[in-house]
Amino acid sequence: MVKKALLAALFVSAAVSLSVQAFGAENSVQHRPEDDSDVMMPRLAYVLTGSVEVSGRQGVCAENGYYWVSGSATLAKYDKEWNLLSQNDSPFEGYEMEVNHIADIDVYENELYIGAEYFMDGVGKNIQIAVYDGDTLELKRTFPFAEESGQLECSGIAVDPDTKSVWMCSWVGEESGRYLYRYDLETGEYLGKVHLQMPPQWLQGIAYHDGYLYMTADDGNADENEPDHLYRTKIMEDSTYCTVTLERTFDDVTKQGEIEGLTFDEETNSLLLLYNRGARIILGMPRGFYDGYDREISEVFTYSITAR
Repeated sequence: MVKKALLAALFVSAAVSLSVQAFGAENSVQHRPEDDSDVMMPRLAYVLTGSVEVSGRQGVCAENGYYWVSGSATLAKYDKEWNLLSQNDSPFEGYEMEVNHIADIDVYENELYIGAEYFMDGVGKNIQIAVYDGDTLELKRTFPFAEESGQLECSGIAVDPDTKSVWMCSWVGEESGRYLYRYDLETGEYLGKVHLQMPPQWLQGIAYHDGYLYMTADDGNADENEPDHLYRTKIMEDSTYCTVTLERTFDDVTKQGEIEGLTFDEETNSLLLLYNRGARIILGMPRGFYDGYDREISEVFTYSITAR
């Protein structure tokens, strides 16, 4: 009887094992992000080394010892000591569709890549990828926007030279803010979108660095002195989704306000972060000032970076 019971138990165990294997082959997750510390933990360490006030409240980028800063309706170029070299106060000349807003920016081979749109009270339209000359700061060409993407606004743009891609993010939440949108760097063709798993709230900027995309999010309440954050993701080839990781909390800026664009300076091995303070922001628009301020102050904070 004991032998029969043992054989029966072995048979049941084998049947269950086969059942689990059959189920797992069809439904198992090949890679769980929560089991990988490299995915879930910050990749870099950041040390604040300084800050400088700039002309522009939206974005910053760096290349070959120069810096560019975007305002909502301005473009400025600085040297490596942050001396202002030139500024374009009329950057919307040459567009076929009406635009009034420049978001975070990027630079590639001395050309500025800009997410341009018409933005008012939290709503964007006429979204375009615009390319400007890095020296003259004048418009050179635009890429058509793919309405089928579902993107409702453009808050940031990044060039990935490794895959020849241009990535865009959206400040507007719900479905539009849960994706990153990809275009071909050379042709401007829309290549699709990638779903952010654990998406940050109120994306403001995006930058590419060493195989990863980094995103800033205005997810802290400035009225309550809450800090904003930096996030990171890596997008695998042909993947429809990516896992988002909290990379850095910015509790060391001058005063909490509105985080904006970012860039990595490869020459100095540093992160540059644009932050605004002083103005009250309602639906993405400055509406008055906090106590003690009579103007908005835009600063670029510099952080040295090292691998953890």
